[in-house]
Amino acid sequence: MGFAGRLRMRLAVPLLIIGAGFLAIAATSPARADFRVCNATQNLVGVGIGYRAKAGWITEGWWHIEGSTCKTLIEGPLSSRFYYLYAEDAERGGRWDGPINMCVAEKEFKIAGVNDCVARGFQRAGFQEYDTGEQASWMVQLTDEPATGGAPAAAPAPGTNSQ
Repeated sequence: MGFAGRLRMRLAVPLLIIGAGFLAIAATSPARADFRVCNATQNLVGVGIGYRAKAGWITEGWWHIEGSTCKTLIEGPLSSRFYYLYAEDAERGGRWDGPINMCVAEKEFKIAGVNDCVARGFQRAGFQEYDTGEQASWMVQLTDEPATGGAPAAAPAPGTNSQ
């Protein structure tokens, strides 16, 4: 065997050991589980989320998500099947909303209950429902409005079934 053959043989063994070590590390790493929202627009977006907890309905916000970035709204495995999302474009004023009314506030909030929002000093907003199918994690991608006009769309992220 010539010099080039011996050199290839020496290099191949450490690479296999490193590769096997990497696979062992990757196999022991826990899978990430959470509810994430990705902002595929170029604008700053404010996001609120609603969900059913043991004590009743909860809405929380605002997460500020810069353009072309993602944020985790709920860390860890999801405990509910249904989550509700409302978002506003901070620069253009568009909304990602839906037919489910829940409470929001001007500033950061965590509100128990979804009834009598205005009477309790809050605002009412329409949230879009996401059926996670009881999966441990979920991702929603907010996109710009369609070319035909209308409100911006919330699109499923690749590899999800969110809409």
